[in-house]
Amino acid sequence: QRQLVESGGGLVQPGGSLTLSCTASGFKFEDHVMAWFRQTPGKEEREAVACITPGGGGTNYASSVKGRFAVARDNGQNTMYLQLSDLELDDTGTYYCAAHPRGSPYVCYPLPSSGEFTQWGQGTRVTVSS
Repeated sequence: QRQLVESGGGLVQPGGSLTLSCTASGFKFEDHVMAWFRQTPGKEEREAVACITPGGGGTNYASSVKGRFAVARDNGQNTMYLQLSDLELDDTGTYYCAAHPRGSPYVCYPLPSSGEFTQWGQGTRVTVSS
């Protein structure tokens, strides 16, 4: 059974940091482009914040998080990470990891839309508040 499980969310003050994890099972993780999305309060659509190519050598970020967030993956552990730094109030939301059906690195450029992804985790909540 294909599954993605996120963890690491929580409550953090502005300027703080968190690291999210996404562990995959039931499919060949290293063959897929992976991405982090977030859904912020009041918005229905999930926006891509970071995308990483199958080998991990290519990454792309939303302009709103570039320089503050860093995506990485460990294919040996079937796990993807998102390091969130210098958090802002607007970063509050539910963060989802997702697996793209394709492994082409070009998927990440430009950032893909949520509709392209076929496998999703349940989400982990990040709340930035003072």
